[in-house]
Amino acid sequence: MKLSAEVKALETRLGHTFQDKARLRRALTHSSMSSTTREDNQRLEFLGDRVLGLVMAEALLAHDRAASEGQLAPRYNALVRKETCADVAREVGIGEALKLGRSEQMSGGRRKQALLGDAMEAVIAAIYLDAGFEVARDMILRLWGDRIEGVDEDAKDAKTSLQEWAQARKMPPPTYTEVARSGPDHAPLFTIEARLDSGETTQATASNKRQAEQAAAKALLDRLG
Repeated sequence: MKLSAEVKALETRLGHTFQDKARLRRALTHSSMSSTTREDNQRLEFLGDRVLGLVMAEALLAHDRAASEGQLAPRYNALVRKETCADVAREVGIGEALKLGRSEQMSGGRRKQALLGDAMEAVIAAIYLDAGFEVARDMILRLWGDRIEGVDEDAKDAKTSLQEWAQARKMPPPTYTEVARSGPDHAPLFTIEARLDSGETTQATASNKRQAEQAAAKALLDRLG
């Protein structure tokens, strides 16, 4: 089965070459394509959510052996929530590879938080089915990276707070754009711009994109009061 250039590039970023390419294609097919295909990614999303949950539960237990269930639960929720999955999906470029119906494409579906989060879970399931749990776990731990060690007990980060602020005012989710990269290759600095649909923007710089996004979101929250 021939893959598009976008899907091939995604396969490279995921670090997994699919034995069954149909699994990846299905994981990237949104339900808005239901009029043209019988298979979408909803069932894979269901499975991927469970695979991700098991991996994160194991990782948190291994990372902090002294933590209580009450301390672990909010950290777990922060790692598996749709917003986090959508962030990872953006980092690997899932949006560009999605198969969407015309109406979903026209409404900006490739940037929608829920849609990206669902697709990320579906891709996790596709890898699990294609190569087994260990390969899926390794991929998840690599892509989630320092999120696992850096997750707060209160599980309420600046990006989440800013999104809730926007939702309460019936605004689209904030967007985060890399506007500059500086420093040597081994220690780059990323400058990220946070923007609300109403036009407010802030920028922040950090040693990785996630930290820069969080800092930009916090700066915007501080400005909004």
